[in-house]
Amino acid sequence: MVNQEKIQSKNAIGMNSLKVYGIPLPLFAFFAVAVIAASLTDVLPGNIVGALGITLVLGVIFGEIGDRIPIWNEYVGGGAILAFLGSAYLVYAGIMPEKTIDTISGFIESTNFLNLFISVLITGSILSVNRKLLVRALAGYIPTIIFGVLGAMILGTIGGLITGISPREVITMYVLPIMGGGTGAGALPMSEIYASTTGNDPSNFLSFAFPILTIANIVAIIVAALLNKLGEKRTELTGNGELVRSKNIDAQDAKVDVKVTNHELGAGLLLSTGFFILATLVSKKILPSIFGVQIHTFAYMVLFVSLFNALNLIPEELKQGAKKLQSFFSGRFLWVIMIGVGVAYTDLGEIIAALTVQNVIVAAFIVVGATIGTALFGYVVGFFPIESAITAGLCMANRGGSGDLAVLGAAKRMDLISWAQISSRLGGGIMLVIASIVFGLFY
Repeated sequence: MVNQEKIQSKNAIGMNSLKVYGIPLPLFAFFAVAVIAASLTDVLPGNIVGALGITLVLGVIFGEIGDRIPIWNEYVGGGAILAFLGSAYLVYAGIMPEKTIDTISGFIESTNFLNLFISVLITGSILSVNRKLLVRALAGYIPTIIFGVLGAMILGTIGGLITGISPREVITMYVLPIMGGGTGAGALPMSEIYASTTGNDPSNFLSFAFPILTIANIVAIIVAALLNKLGEKRTELTGNGELVRSKNIDAQDAKVDVKVTNHELGAGLLLSTGFFILATLVSKKILPSIFGVQIHTFAYMVLFVSLFNALNLIPEELKQGAKKLQSFFSGRFLWVIMIGVGVAYTDLGEIIAALTVQNVIVAAFIVVGATIGTALFGYVVGFFPIESAITAGLCMANRGGSGDLAVLGAAKRMDLISWAQISSRLGGGIMLVIASIVFGLFY
Protein backbone atom coordinates (compact mmCIF):
# COMPACT_ATOMS: atom_id res chain seq x y z
CA MET A 1 0.00 0.00 0.00
CA VAL A 2 2.83 2.35 0.92
CA ASN A 3 4.69 1.49 -2.31
CA GLN A 4 1.55 2.18 -4.35
CA GLU A 5 1.17 5.59 -2.71
CA LYS A 6 4.83 6.36 -3.48
CA ILE A 7 4.30 5.41 -7.14
CA GLN A 8 1.19 7.61 -7.37
CA SER A 9 3.08 10.45 -5.72
CA LYS A 10 5.98 10.10 -8.19
CA ASN A 11 3.53 10.05 -11.12
CA ALA A 12 1.86 13.21 -9.84
CA ILE A 13 5.22 14.93 -9.45
CA GLY A 14 6.23 13.77 -12.93
CA MET A 15 3.08 15.18 -14.53
CA ASN A 16 3.48 18.51 -12.73
CA SER A 17 7.12 18.73 -13.79
CA LEU A 18 5.98 18.70 -17.45
CA LYS A 19 5.28 22.31 -18.29
CA VAL A 20 3.91 24.11 -21.32
CA TYR A 21 4.18 27.89 -21.48
CA GLY A 22 5.53 27.73 -17.92
CA ILE A 23 2.37 26.01 -16.62
CA PRO A 24 2.18 22.41 -15.31
CA LEU A 25 0.60 20.25 -18.02
CA PRO A 26 -2.47 19.11 -16.00
CA LEU A 27 -3.30 22.70 -15.05
CA PHE A 28 -2.92 23.90 -18.63
CA ALA A 29 -5.07 21.00 -19.89
CA PHE A 30 -7.81 21.92 -17.41
CA PHE A 31 -8.03 25.53 -18.58
CA ALA A 32 -7.58 24.57 -22.25
CA VAL A 33 -10.60 22.27 -22.06
CA ALA A 34 -12.63 25.04 -20.41
CA VAL A 35 -11.69 27.65 -23.02
CA ILE A 36 -12.25 25.33 -26.01
CA ALA A 37 -15.59 24.18 -24.56
CA ALA A 38 -16.67 27.81 -24.21
CA SER A 39 -15.68 28.41 -27.83
CA LEU A 40 -17.53 25.37 -29.19
CA THR A 41 -20.69 26.23 -27.23
CA ASP A 42 -20.60 29.89 -28.33
CA VAL A 43 -20.23 31.30 -24.81
CA LEU A 44 -16.65 32.52 -25.25
CA PRO A 45 -16.63 36.21 -24.20
CA GLY A 46 -16.65 38.37 -27.31
CA ASN A 47 -14.13 40.82 -25.89
CA ILE A 48 -10.38 41.06 -25.32
CA VAL A 49 -10.56 38.54 -22.45
CA GLY A 50 -12.12 35.84 -24.62
CA ALA A 51 -9.83 36.66 -27.55
CA LEU A 52 -6.67 36.47 -25.44
CA GLY A 53 -7.87 33.27 -23.79
CA ILE A 54 -8.56 31.36 -27.01
CA THR A 55 -5.49 32.67 -28.88
CA LEU A 56 -3.24 31.80 -25.94
CA VAL A 57 -4.65 28.27 -25.67
CA LEU A 58 -4.54 27.56 -29.43
CA GLY A 59 -1.16 29.28 -29.73
CA VAL A 60 0.38 27.16 -26.99
CA ILE A 61 -1.08 23.92 -28.42
CA PHE A 62 0.07 24.57 -32.00
CA GLY A 63 3.30 26.22 -30.87
CA GLU A 64 4.43 23.43 -28.56
CA ILE A 65 3.58 20.79 -31.18
CA GLY A 66 5.25 22.71 -34.01
CA ASP A 67 8.45 23.18 -32.03
CA ARG A 68 8.66 19.40 -31.55
CA ILE A 69 7.91 18.08 -35.07
CA PRO A 70 11.16 16.93 -36.71
CA ILE A 71 12.12 18.75 -39.94
CA TRP A 72 9.17 21.15 -39.51
CA ASN A 73 10.77 22.74 -36.44
CA GLU A 74 14.11 23.14 -38.21
CA TYR A 75 13.24 23.99 -41.82
CA VAL A 76 9.67 25.34 -41.94
CA GLY A 77 9.48 27.63 -38.93
CA GLY A 78 8.40 25.53 -35.96
CA GLY A 79 5.61 26.48 -33.61
CA ALA A 80 5.02 29.99 -34.93
CA ILE A 81 4.28 28.80 -38.46
CA LEU A 82 2.15 25.85 -37.31
CA ALA A 83 0.10 28.31 -35.24
CA PHE A 84 -0.29 30.51 -38.32
CA LEU A 85 -1.27 27.73 -40.76
CA GLY A 86 -3.12 25.61 -38.19
CA SER A 87 -5.46 28.43 -37.21
CA ALA A 88 -6.02 29.30 -40.89
CA TYR A 89 -7.00 25.66 -41.48
CA LEU A 90 -9.47 25.70 -38.57
CA VAL A 91 -11.24 28.59 -40.30
CA TYR A 92 -10.99 27.08 -43.80
CA ALA A 93 -12.35 23.69 -42.68
CA GLY A 94 -15.23 25.27 -40.75
CA ILE A 95 -14.01 23.83 -37.44
CA MET A 96 -13.70 27.16 -35.65
CA PRO A 97 -17.11 28.64 -34.72
CA GLU A 98 -18.09 31.93 -36.39
CA LYS A 99 -18.38 33.72 -33.05
CA THR A 100 -14.83 32.75 -32.15
CA ILE A 101 -13.59 33.90 -35.57
CA ASP A 102 -15.32 37.26 -35.04
CA THR A 103 -13.86 37.57 -31.53
CA ILE A 104 -10.30 36.88 -32.68
CA SER A 105 -10.64 39.06 -35.79
CA GLY A 106 -12.00 41.93 -33.71
CA PHE A 107 -9.10 41.56 -31.29
CA ILE A 108 -6.55 41.74 -34.11
CA GLU A 109 -8.29 44.27 -36.37
CA SER A 110 -10.55 46.49 -34.22
CA THR A 111 -8.62 46.42 -30.95
CA ASN A 112 -5.45 46.38 -33.09
CA PHE A 113 -3.34 44.37 -30.69
CA LEU A 114 -1.09 43.77 -33.71
CA ASN A 115 -0.14 47.47 -33.70
CA LEU A 116 0.75 47.33 -30.00
CA PHE A 117 2.85 44.21 -30.57
CA ILE A 118 4.76 45.77 -33.47
CA SER A 119 5.18 49.09 -31.64
CA VAL A 120 6.74 47.41 -28.60
CA LEU A 121 9.09 45.39 -30.83
CA ILE A 122 10.14 48.42 -32.89
CA THR A 123 10.85 50.58 -29.83
CA GLY A 124 12.77 47.91 -27.93
CA SER A 125 14.79 46.70 -30.90
CA ILE A 126 15.89 50.15 -32.11
CA LEU A 127 16.69 51.52 -28.65
CA SER A 128 18.89 48.47 -28.00
CA VAL A 129 21.00 49.12 -31.12
CA ASN A 130 24.34 50.90 -30.75
CA ARG A 131 23.80 54.53 -31.80
CA LYS A 132 26.72 54.83 -34.23
CA LEU A 133 25.95 51.50 -35.85
CA LEU A 134 22.33 52.58 -36.28
CA VAL A 135 23.32 55.66 -38.30
CA ARG A 136 25.65 53.59 -40.47
CA ALA A 137 23.00 50.92 -41.05
CA LEU A 138 20.31 53.36 -42.17
CA ALA A 139 22.69 54.83 -44.78
CA GLY A 140 23.26 51.45 -46.44
CA TYR A 141 19.84 49.87 -45.99
CA ILE A 142 17.74 51.56 -48.70
CA PRO A 143 20.32 50.79 -51.45
CA THR A 144 20.29 47.17 -50.25
CA ILE A 145 16.51 47.06 -50.70
CA ILE A 146 16.85 48.40 -54.25
CA PHE A 147 19.43 45.76 -55.13
CA GLY A 148 17.01 43.16 -53.77
CA VAL A 149 14.33 44.43 -56.16
CA LEU A 150 16.81 44.18 -59.06
CA GLY A 151 17.66 40.63 -58.02
CA ALA A 152 13.96 39.77 -57.88
CA MET A 153 13.41 41.16 -61.38
CA ILE A 154 16.38 39.28 -62.85
CA LEU A 155 15.62 35.86 -61.35
CA GLY A 156 11.87 36.40 -61.78
CA THR A 157 12.40 36.99 -65.49
CA ILE A 158 14.45 33.78 -65.71
CA GLY A 159 11.64 31.91 -63.94
CA GLY A 160 9.15 33.40 -66.39
CA LEU A 161 11.19 32.28 -69.39
CA ILE A 162 11.29 28.75 -67.95
CA THR A 163 7.50 28.66 -67.50
CA GLY A 164 6.55 30.55 -70.66
CA ILE A 165 5.62 33.92 -69.10
CA SER A 166 6.83 37.12 -70.77
CA PRO A 167 9.28 39.41 -68.93
CA ARG A 168 6.71 42.23 -69.04
CA GLU A 169 4.08 40.11 -67.29
CA VAL A 170 6.58 38.80 -64.74
CA ILE A 171 7.75 42.28 -63.75
CA THR A 172 4.34 44.00 -63.71
CA MET A 173 2.09 41.22 -62.38
CA TYR A 174 4.51 39.22 -60.22
CA VAL A 175 7.53 41.27 -59.09
CA LEU A 176 5.72 44.54 -58.33
CA PRO A 177 2.98 43.09 -56.06
CA ILE A 178 5.34 40.61 -54.36
CA MET A 179 7.95 43.28 -53.56
CA GLY A 180 5.36 45.97 -52.87
CA GLY A 181 5.18 45.88 -49.09
CA GLY A 182 2.05 43.81 -48.55
CA THR A 183 -1.63 44.32 -49.27
CA GLY A 184 -2.92 47.55 -47.70
CA ALA A 185 0.15 49.72 -48.29
CA GLY A 186 1.32 47.86 -51.41
CA ALA A 187 -1.08 45.99 -53.67
CA LEU A 188 -4.09 48.28 -53.10
CA PRO A 189 -2.42 51.62 -53.97
CA MET A 190 -0.44 49.84 -56.70
CA SER A 191 -3.72 48.73 -58.29
CA GLU A 192 -4.79 52.39 -58.52
CA ILE A 193 -1.49 53.26 -60.22
CA TYR A 194 -2.10 50.34 -62.60
CA ALA A 195 -5.64 51.56 -63.34
CA SER A 196 -4.62 55.19 -63.93
CA THR A 197 -1.76 54.14 -66.24
CA THR A 198 -3.47 51.39 -68.26
CA GLY A 199 -7.12 52.45 -68.10
CA ASN A 200 -8.06 48.96 -66.91
CA ASP A 201 -10.10 48.17 -63.81
CA PRO A 202 -7.94 47.90 -60.65
CA SER A 203 -9.62 44.56 -59.88
CA ASN A 204 -7.75 43.06 -62.86
CA PHE A 205 -4.53 43.68 -60.98
CA LEU A 206 -5.80 42.84 -57.48
CA SER A 207 -7.47 39.55 -58.41
CA PHE A 208 -4.06 38.22 -59.44
CA ALA A 209 -1.90 40.16 -56.97
CA PHE A 210 -3.55 38.82 -53.80
CA PRO A 211 -3.00 35.09 -54.42
CA ILE A 212 0.51 35.54 -55.85
CA LEU A 213 1.38 37.63 -52.80
CA THR A 214 0.22 34.81 -50.57
CA ILE A 215 2.32 32.20 -52.39
CA ALA A 216 5.40 34.43 -52.16
CA ASN A 217 4.71 34.96 -48.46
CA ILE A 218 4.78 31.20 -47.83
CA VAL A 219 7.98 30.84 -49.89
CA ALA A 220 9.57 33.70 -47.92
CA ILE A 221 8.71 31.98 -44.62
CA ILE A 222 10.31 28.72 -45.78
CA VAL A 223 13.42 30.53 -47.05
CA ALA A 224 13.68 32.35 -43.70
CA ALA A 225 13.71 29.04 -41.85
CA LEU A 226 16.38 27.72 -44.25
CA LEU A 227 18.51 30.83 -43.70
CA ASN A 228 18.29 30.24 -39.96
CA LYS A 229 19.66 26.71 -40.47
CA LEU A 230 22.38 28.08 -42.78
CA GLY A 231 23.39 30.49 -40.03
CA GLU A 232 23.73 27.60 -37.59
CA LYS A 233 26.05 25.80 -40.03
CA ARG A 234 27.97 28.86 -41.30
CA THR A 235 28.24 31.15 -38.28
CA GLU A 236 30.41 33.69 -40.12
CA LEU A 237 27.40 34.62 -42.28
CA THR A 238 25.14 35.71 -39.43
CA GLY A 239 25.08 38.19 -36.59
CA ASN A 240 22.42 36.12 -34.78
CA GLY A 241 19.93 38.97 -34.93
CA GLU A 242 22.41 41.82 -35.42
CA LEU A 243 22.38 43.39 -38.88
CA VAL A 244 25.68 45.31 -38.90
CA ARG A 245 29.15 43.78 -38.86
CA SER A 246 30.79 45.94 -36.20
CA LYS A 247 34.07 44.31 -35.19
CA ASN A 248 36.18 46.91 -37.03
CA ILE A 249 34.21 49.89 -35.77
CA ASP A 250 35.01 51.83 -32.61
CA ALA A 251 31.36 52.50 -31.93
CA GLN A 252 30.67 50.92 -28.62
CA ASP A 253 28.52 52.87 -26.17
CA ALA A 254 29.62 52.91 -22.56
CA LYS A 255 28.17 49.91 -20.78
CA VAL A 256 25.84 50.82 -17.93
CA ASP A 257 24.56 48.20 -15.53
CA VAL A 258 20.84 48.77 -15.04
CA LYS A 259 18.47 46.73 -12.93
CA VAL A 260 15.18 46.69 -14.79
CA THR A 261 12.18 47.01 -12.45
CA ASN A 262 8.45 47.38 -13.07
CA HIS A 263 9.01 51.15 -13.33
CA GLU A 264 11.28 50.71 -16.36
CA LEU A 265 8.88 48.20 -17.93
CA GLY A 266 6.03 50.68 -17.54
CA ALA A 267 8.19 53.41 -19.05
CA GLY A 268 8.99 51.08 -21.95
CA LEU A 269 5.27 50.66 -22.61
CA LEU A 270 4.75 54.43 -22.46
CA LEU A 271 7.61 54.97 -24.93
CA SER A 272 6.16 52.35 -27.31
CA THR A 273 2.66 53.82 -27.29
CA GLY A 274 3.97 57.41 -27.29
CA PHE A 275 6.16 56.89 -30.35
CA PHE A 276 3.29 55.15 -32.18
CA ILE A 277 0.85 57.99 -31.42
CA LEU A 278 3.42 60.62 -32.45
CA ALA A 279 3.97 58.74 -35.72
CA THR A 280 0.20 58.51 -36.26
CA LEU A 281 -0.16 62.27 -35.75
CA VAL A 282 2.52 63.00 -38.34
CA SER A 283 1.36 60.37 -40.87
CA LYS A 284 -2.32 61.34 -40.65
CA LYS A 285 -2.24 65.12 -40.15
CA ILE A 286 1.14 66.84 -40.33
CA LEU A 287 3.03 65.18 -43.21
CA PRO A 288 1.02 62.26 -44.66
CA SER A 289 3.03 62.11 -47.89
CA ILE A 290 6.42 63.12 -49.27
CA PHE A 291 6.66 63.92 -52.99
CA GLY A 292 3.24 62.32 -53.45
CA VAL A 293 4.20 59.04 -51.75
CA GLN A 294 2.14 58.06 -48.70
CA ILE A 295 4.34 57.44 -45.65
CA HIS A 296 3.04 54.75 -43.30
CA THR A 297 2.74 55.28 -39.55
CA PHE A 298 5.29 52.56 -38.78
CA ALA A 299 7.78 54.11 -41.21
CA TYR A 300 7.57 57.38 -39.28
CA MET A 301 7.79 55.48 -36.02
CA VAL A 302 11.02 53.78 -37.08
CA LEU A 303 12.47 57.18 -38.02
CA PHE A 304 11.46 58.84 -34.74
CA VAL A 305 12.77 56.06 -32.51
CA SER A 306 16.00 55.96 -34.54
CA LEU A 307 16.39 59.75 -34.21
CA PHE A 308 15.85 59.68 -30.44
CA ASN A 309 18.39 56.87 -30.12
CA ALA A 310 20.97 58.53 -32.39
CA LEU A 311 20.70 61.80 -30.42
CA ASN A 312 20.86 59.89 -27.11
CA LEU A 313 17.61 61.45 -25.87
CA ILE A 314 16.45 58.33 -24.00
CA PRO A 315 18.10 57.47 -20.63
CA GLU A 316 19.83 54.09 -20.52
CA GLU A 317 17.48 52.63 -17.89
CA LEU A 318 14.46 53.40 -20.10
CA LYS A 319 16.18 51.80 -23.09
CA GLN A 320 16.70 48.68 -21.00
CA GLY A 321 13.06 48.74 -19.91
CA ALA A 322 11.90 48.97 -23.53
CA LYS A 323 14.24 46.11 -24.47
CA LYS A 324 12.95 43.93 -21.62
CA LEU A 325 9.35 44.65 -22.62
CA GLN A 326 10.20 43.73 -26.21
CA SER A 327 11.70 40.43 -25.07
CA PHE A 328 8.55 39.66 -23.08
CA PHE A 329 6.21 40.44 -25.98
CA SER A 330 8.24 38.55 -28.60
CA GLY A 331 8.67 35.56 -26.28
CA ARG A 332 5.16 35.35 -24.79
CA PHE A 333 2.85 36.77 -27.48
CA LEU A 334 4.32 35.61 -30.79
CA TRP A 335 2.12 32.48 -30.91
CA VAL A 336 -0.90 34.62 -29.98
CA ILE A 337 -0.18 36.96 -32.88
CA MET A 338 0.31 34.05 -35.29
CA ILE A 339 -3.11 32.64 -34.35
CA GLY A 340 -4.64 36.07 -34.92
CA VAL A 341 -2.95 36.52 -38.29
CA GLY A 342 -4.00 33.03 -39.38
CA VAL A 343 -7.63 33.68 -38.48
CA ALA A 344 -8.04 37.34 -39.46
CA TYR A 345 -5.73 37.78 -42.45
CA THR A 346 -5.27 34.39 -44.13
CA ASP A 347 -7.56 32.77 -46.69
CA LEU A 348 -6.31 29.21 -47.10
CA GLY A 349 -8.71 28.64 -49.99
CA GLU A 350 -7.10 31.54 -51.85
CA ILE A 351 -3.67 30.00 -51.34
CA ILE A 352 -4.80 26.58 -52.57
CA ALA A 353 -6.52 28.04 -55.66
CA ALA A 354 -3.37 29.93 -56.68
CA LEU A 355 -1.04 26.94 -56.28
CA THR A 356 -0.27 26.37 -59.96
CA VAL A 357 3.17 25.16 -61.03
CA GLN A 358 3.80 28.38 -62.99
CA ASN A 359 2.91 30.67 -60.10
CA VAL A 360 4.94 28.73 -57.54
CA ILE A 361 8.06 28.61 -59.76
CA VAL A 362 7.98 32.31 -60.66
CA ALA A 363 7.20 33.40 -57.09
CA ALA A 364 10.03 31.21 -55.76
CA PHE A 365 12.50 32.66 -58.29
CA ILE A 366 11.49 36.20 -57.30
CA VAL A 367 11.90 35.53 -53.57
CA VAL A 368 15.26 33.80 -54.10
CA GLY A 369 16.39 36.68 -56.35
CA ALA A 370 15.54 39.20 -53.63
CA THR A 371 17.36 37.04 -51.09
CA ILE A 372 20.55 36.74 -53.14
CA GLY A 373 20.57 40.41 -54.17
CA THR A 374 20.23 41.72 -50.62
CA ALA A 375 22.67 39.18 -49.16
CA LEU A 376 25.42 40.12 -51.63
CA PHE A 377 24.95 43.89 -51.58
CA GLY A 378 24.30 43.88 -47.85
CA TYR A 379 27.68 42.24 -47.31
CA VAL A 380 29.34 44.93 -49.46
CA VAL A 381 27.92 47.75 -47.30
CA GLY A 382 28.83 46.03 -44.03
CA PHE A 383 25.80 43.89 -43.14
CA PHE A 384 25.70 40.23 -42.22
CA PRO A 385 24.41 38.42 -45.36
CA ILE A 386 21.74 36.35 -43.57
CA GLU A 387 20.26 39.26 -41.61
CA SER A 388 20.41 41.45 -44.71
CA ALA A 389 18.61 38.81 -46.79
CA ILE A 390 15.93 38.30 -44.15
CA THR A 391 15.14 41.98 -43.63
CA ALA A 392 15.85 43.80 -46.91
CA GLY A 393 14.95 40.77 -49.03
CA LEU A 394 12.35 38.48 -47.48
CA CYS A 395 10.54 41.24 -45.59
CA MET A 396 10.05 43.03 -48.91
CA ALA A 397 8.70 39.85 -50.51
CA ASN A 398 6.06 38.99 -47.90
CA ARG A 399 2.60 40.34 -46.99
CA GLY A 400 3.63 43.41 -45.02
CA GLY A 401 3.36 43.60 -41.23
CA SER A 402 1.82 40.18 -40.63
CA GLY A 403 4.26 38.65 -43.13
CA ASP A 404 7.18 40.29 -41.32
CA LEU A 405 6.20 38.57 -38.08
CA ALA A 406 5.87 35.19 -39.79
CA VAL A 407 9.22 35.54 -41.58
CA LEU A 408 11.08 36.70 -38.47
CA GLY A 409 9.40 33.99 -36.42
CA ALA A 410 10.57 31.33 -38.88
CA ALA A 411 14.07 32.83 -38.89
CA LYS A 412 14.05 33.07 -35.07
CA ARG A 413 15.14 36.71 -35.31
CA MET A 414 12.30 38.84 -33.92
CA ASP A 415 14.87 41.50 -32.88
CA LEU A 416 15.04 42.51 -36.55
CA ILE A 417 11.46 43.84 -36.57
CA SER A 418 12.54 47.49 -36.96
CA TRP A 419 14.48 46.70 -40.16
CA ALA A 420 11.59 44.56 -41.37
CA GLN A 421 9.26 47.52 -40.92
CA ILE A 422 11.61 49.77 -42.90
CA SER A 423 11.36 47.23 -45.73
CA SER A 424 7.58 46.90 -45.58
CA ARG A 425 6.86 50.61 -45.08
CA LEU A 426 9.62 52.75 -46.61
CA GLY A 427 10.53 50.01 -49.08
CA GLY A 428 6.87 49.64 -49.98
CA GLY A 429 6.69 53.38 -50.67
CA ILE A 430 9.73 53.13 -52.93
CA MET A 431 8.00 50.30 -54.82
CA LEU A 432 4.99 52.55 -55.53
CA VAL A 433 7.33 55.02 -57.23
CA ILE A 434 8.98 52.17 -59.17
CA ALA A 435 5.52 50.82 -60.11
CA SER A 436 4.43 54.15 -61.58
CA ILE A 437 7.58 54.19 -63.75
CA VAL A 438 7.33 50.51 -64.78
CA PHE A 439 3.62 50.66 -65.66
CA GLY A 440 4.36 53.76 -67.75
CA LEU A 441 7.17 51.97 -69.61
CA PHE A 442 5.29 48.72 -70.30
CA TYR A 443 1.77 50.03 -70.91
